[in-house]
Amino acid sequence: MAELRYLKNVVTLAYDADKCIGCKKCTEVCPHAVFVMEGKKAKMVDADACMECGACATNCKPGAITVDSGVGCVTGVIVGALKGTEPTCDCDPKGDGCC
Repeated sequence: MAELRYLKNVVTLAYDADKCIGCKKCTEVCPHAVFVMEGKKAKMVDADACMECGACATNCKPGAITVDSGVGCVTGVIVGALKGTEPTCDCDPKGDGCC
């Protein structure tokens, strides 16, 4: 998923493998395939592909995944959709977008 990037090394996504129960929910709901199953546990394979939508954390019942949803690229996509413009999270004063 190398083509799907927001900003390198800034994602708020965190994963605690010790809490993972292997339910596979994160692999099913993540739109950017950040997680894969490796044996009986999920493995985070590409944190920088995370758009911080929160789907994985919302569906992780044991709390192995946390993320500050609504702060990254997904916010830019939503703002753009609501305004009828290109995706932007309004962090660029010129209005060129940042996603």
